[in-house]
This record gives sequence, C-alpha cells and structure tokens, in this order.
Amino acid sequence: MTRHWVWKAAVAGLCGTAAHSLLMYLKFRLGLLPSFQPYRNLQLALGHLIGSDVHPAVPWALSFLNGSAVVGLIFGRAYRWLPGRNGAAKGLIFGLFFWVAMGLVFFPLLGLGLFATGIGLGSAPAIFSLAMFLAYTVTLGIVYAALRV
Repeated sequence: MTRHWVWKAAVAGLCGTAAHSLLMYLKFRLGLLPSFQPYRNLQLALGHLIGSDVHPAVPWALSFLNGSAVVGLIFGRAYRWLPGRNGAAKGLIFGLFFWVAMGLVFFPLLGLGLFATGIGLGSAPAIFSLAMFLAYTVTLGIVYAALRV
C-alpha cells in the first residue's frame, strides 16, 4: 500500500513541476518582471553560502528535485488531512500555506524582503510567486487525486 501513494505523489509532483516550469518559461518569453529572478537570487545565495560560484542549472535542479520528490511526497502524506473536497482545492490550500512560508522566510533569506517587496516592484513579485505556487500545487492536487481513483 505504501508504494502506491509514493509513486502517485512523485508523478503528481513531476506534473506540478512541469506546470511551474511552463509558467516560468512564459514569464521569461513575455518579459514579465525581468528584475524578479528568484532562481538567480537562489544561485547567488548558494554561491555565497559555499564560497564559490554555483552553476545556473543548480537552482533549477534543486527546484526540480524538491518539486517532483520532496514536496510531492509531503503533499501525498498530508492529502487526507488537507481541507477541500477535491484535489484542486487541496492543492490550493497547500499552495497558499507554502506561499506564505516562502514570502515570510525564503524571500527574506535571499535578501528580497517579505514577499519579495524589497526589490522595488510593489506587490507584483508576491502575486507572481503566488501564481508560481498555485500552478504547481493545484496541478499536483489534480493529478494526485486522479491517480488515487
């Protein structure tokens, strides 16, 4: 029984990561918020932490691994306790929780300020980061629920 939820959570996480990556690609192609570069900020922070340059692929690889494995597995374990009647609603709640955590903890650690308001773009980075999270978590929830059937 354990193996079933694990592979379903991993597949759902991979699908969520694909949705998130597509949104990031569209951000780049459309030129949206060009000075809001969370992966670049993560790359710089990692480089500062280890004391040397970090290849640009590292933050993307970490995000891929985190999204397709770690967060997917956390979602799979938490699924039955999340409020909501379907996978999309559960993904929405899950995404809002992680978005708040990211805005209050992760962005400040990267030097971007609360919800990335420290980069001088007002609330636009916070709104876009919410869209990034929800693209990931709602897709994650929909796919996980579909695989549970």
